[in-house]
This record gives sequence, C-alpha cells and structure tokens, in this order.
Amino acid sequence: MSTDKKIKIILVDDHKVIRDALTSYLNNDEEFEIIAEASNGNDAIELARTTVADIFIMDINMGEPDGIQCTKEIKKINPNIKILALTMFNESQHIKQMMNAGASGYLLKNVGVEEVKTAIKNVYQGNIYYSSEVTETVMNSLQEKKVSTSSKFITDIPLTEREKEVLQLIIEEFSNKEIANKLFISSRTVDAHKRNLLEKTNSKNIAGLVVYAINNKVFDWL
Repeated sequence: MSTDKKIKIILVDDHKVIRDALTSYLNNDEEFEIIAEASNGNDAIELARTTVADIFIMDINMGEPDGIQCTKEIKKINPNIKILALTMFNESQHIKQMMNAGASGYLLKNVGVEEVKTAIKNVYQGNIYYSSEVTETVMNSLQEKKVSTSSKFITDIPLTEREKEVLQLIIEEFSNKEIANKLFISSRTVDAHKRNLLEKTNSKNIAGLVVYAINNKVFDWL
C-alpha cells in the first residue's frame, strides 16, 4: 500500500487502556493514523457527523447505544465508512447482529496487533474480514441448525437455483462426492459450481461463502 495515503481511523471503546494500546501500535505504523477516539456510542455517532474517517474500530459492550446500534447509526450517516468490530464477544448472535448492522469485519480482542493491521487493510480495501475464531463460531452455529431440505430461498441475489442447492450443501459440510450423489451430478460439476460461487460472491474460500450467505440472507434459516 502506498504510504502517502494513511488509513484514517477512529477508535471507539469505553476502556482507555485499549484505546491507548491501539493508538500506540497503529500510529507507529506509517500506513495508519488515529484521528479521533470515543469512549461511548453517542460520541462516536457525533464524530461520524463531524470528522472524515475511513474506518471506525468499534467495541460492542459500551452501554446505550451499544456498538451494534452505534454501527447502524454511523452507516446511516455515511454508508461509505467502514466498521471493524473489536470485541470480547464471540457469540454467534453478536457476530450476526454486527454483520447485519453493517460491519465489514469482526475481531476478538485476543488477536495480535498484526492481525488487527491485516483486518484494517482488508476492510479499507472493501473486503470482509473475520478472524479464524469468529469464522469457527459461525460455522459451529450453522452446524447446530437442522436445515430442512424444503427451506425457501431468497432469490434477489445472482445465484442460480442449482448454485443455491450446492451452497446449502456446502454450508452443511457435505463433501464434493456427497453433493454429487445428492444432486445426481458429477464431482467435476460440483467443482465447477464451487468455482462459480467463489467468483460470483467474491469469496476466497468456503468460510467466505458462509459469510456471504449470512450477509445476504441467501436462505431464510440463516
């Protein structure tokens, strides 16, 4: 990344020690600039109105409004602002709520500073970033759901019915061979559908497909 354009960041966390640590780590890197801080959601919303920033790094547990509601309000003020959640919460409901509120990334506070930097750059570039623990939580949550084969599809996304069938079975963790047997197609055809799904959804891997399916409510059981 060119160093003549720093990523402008606003930190939102009710713990000053967290803000101070992040400021120390990130301001020592020529790619980032902490331009403001907020200790609560109301101040963060006001900063979204008055300060030009690229990314808000957002805690969730801040009282009222919490990080989820704060994210919704900031995205209303400026949909172009990116939100990266940095929190202790690793429950699937918090992850889904932040994703639905408009967050582009979700990290746990136990990650290292290098992963925070990686996440910031990915989100800044328009990608979605979730740490490995968060992706695992989402996958485990999906495994626990009993998916009916008669689930209705939401059809306002650019996927064919066959691609949706393949995607549902991928989420349910069926192998290529099992998918082929269930849909009466060849394993090679399953591979072709997977490649198409990855390309259409701009996903890098299976975890990315899961995130896409949740963000876009591909299935009504997600």
